[in-house]
Amino acid sequence: MHDHHHHHDHSHASSERIGWAFLLNVTFTIIEFIGGWLTNSTAIMADAVHDLGDSLSIGTAWFLNKISHKQANQHFSYGYKRFSLLGALVNGVVLTIGSIWVLYEAIPRLFNPEMPVTEGMFVLAIFGIAVNGFAAYKLSSGKTMNERILNWHLIEDVLGWVAVLIVSIVLMFVDLPILDPILSIAFTLFILFNVIKNLRSTLRLFMQGAPSESLRTEIREVLLRHELVNDLHHLHFWSLDGEQHVLTAHLVLASDVSVPQMAEIKATIADNLASYELAHTTIELEFDDEACRDAVLTGD
Repeated sequence: MHDHHHHHDHSHASSERIGWAFLLNVTFTIIEFIGGWLTNSTAIMADAVHDLGDSLSIGTAWFLNKISHKQANQHFSYGYKRFSLLGALVNGVVLTIGSIWVLYEAIPRLFNPEMPVTEGMFVLAIFGIAVNGFAAYKLSSGKTMNERILNWHLIEDVLGWVAVLIVSIVLMFVDLPILDPILSIAFTLFILFNVIKNLRSTLRLFMQGAPSESLRTEIREVLLRHELVNDLHHLHFWSLDGEQHVLTAHLVLASDVSVPQMAEIKATIADNLASYELAHTTIELEFDDEACRDAVLTGD
């Protein structure tokens, strides 16, 4: 009982830290969009989109952190881990739209650069470094995967604001307004590059692709290693959220296997699979001369 309570406290603390970071970021993103508009700076707009994406990530992480602890039930027999993929998908789409909008604003300015209000840019950048720095500091004590990833986002934001700060200082002394759209386009391409990378892996898991081909092959070999296992089919290996994997397989046994031997096969397989830390496994044992219920698909 005590242990359970302790775990609950831990997830509550991480939820609270993420909640704080979310509030800070959302408030600040709103200030930024207004600031970008007032200072006439596309670089700040690009950073606002980046921050909006981070606010969304933090918001979904916070929401998912709350629901992913819910136990499996009749509606969601595997639990709620898979919702995190949905969160990643939504974030990816929002960031893509935001990035296209910034490029649409920034590219025409390359040919007709307008001078941003440098003092305003400077003040916002200082503010941005402070807010994101503080949020990163709040999350740095977190140990969960969620918090570690969000912390990286926030550190990236701090670096983005350092770039805006440098550009605003340069523009105070040099008349080079083209630096503003160049910086915003660089930011945006960086965001898009990361989003596309994440969307690819998210979609793959979403479509129940194997989280890793090599791991699948390895598990197949482990299952076939037992001398009483003649063959296997229907090997399905997929992932709930990229970390929690599910495995099902039908093993065909030699025809004269006794019940005690079957128990021994199960125990050995359980030992052999232990190191893979699979969240769910279902192994069906069949005999050589038995017709399989499911039509045998190619690719095991």
